[in-house]
Amino acid sequence: MELPDLKKITTDKIQTSFLQNKNVELNVLRLDKIHPVISGNKWFKLKYHLDNFNAGNYNGIITFGGAWSNHIVATACSCYLKKIKCIGIIRGERPEKLSNTLLEAGHYEMDLKFISRAEYVQKTSDQFLATIKKELPGYYIIPEGGAGKEGEKGAAEILNYADGNYYTHIACAVGTGTMFNGIREAISSRQNILGVVVLKGWKKENAIDNAGLLLDFHFGGYAKYDPALINFMNEFFSLTNIPTDLVYTGKLAFALFDLIKKDHFPPGSKILMIHSGGLQGNASLQKGSLIF
Repeated sequence: MELPDLKKITTDKIQTSFLQNKNVELNVLRLDKIHPVISGNKWFKLKYHLDNFNAGNYNGIITFGGAWSNHIVATACSCYLKKIKCIGIIRGERPEKLSNTLLEAGHYEMDLKFISRAEYVQKTSDQFLATIKKELPGYYIIPEGGAGKEGEKGAAEILNYADGNYYTHIACAVGTGTMFNGIREAISSRQNILGVVVLKGWKKENAIDNAGLLLDFHFGGYAKYDPALINFMNEFFSLTNIPTDLVYTGKLAFALFDLIKKDHFPPGSKILMIHSGGLQGNASLQKGSLIF
């Protein structure tokens, strides 16, 4: 297996009478195509963290995530390919049966360490990080989701793979806010960024500028869904041949179509939807739920 190939990125135009009647253009930046595991925005958020690791005299990498974390498996695979020791600190007690995501991370030789949810909440505190550094000296720590200035710097480069200045609106899903913040810094003053928050309880201070954040499309919370979302994801695939995931991009596409239907965008708007990958999250669904 090779590292991500950014030459595989395409911009796919969605052509429907619905969009034509609304006089709105919607294109999808297919970051999901770059790699089967390290897909979407994950590589962009990891790349400068990996540069820091290479520049220092580190023994390995430590990062954080939940049972279905795209970041965990992407980091595991990246480290495996680069022959870097890797530890994943996982939210919650170790279950009797590991999720497909954690099984795959283990396949890529990530050492999984489970901690309680109460402990996990403290993962960014000075005391918690000091304990980690004491127990595992010489390890480079990547924040959850590849966050931090390194992750935002990498995310800011995403628009280099599209004709970024062509669009009036750039839309992305928001989890940690890392991609949103990075793209926010990359767009011009005449452009609008739209972030669809996929979890409940979003803290507005997570983003540089909260103008454009939509908080009502999380479907009950992170990785939560209902039949309406699954039906939409199937309809979207039938319409576009573009697969989405239930955690991020399905909710993003649902929000965009809902907003277009409600005339949120002025006629003549040109929208770029960032497909951030993460299709492995669909493995949690009952077999046959999706048509792709």
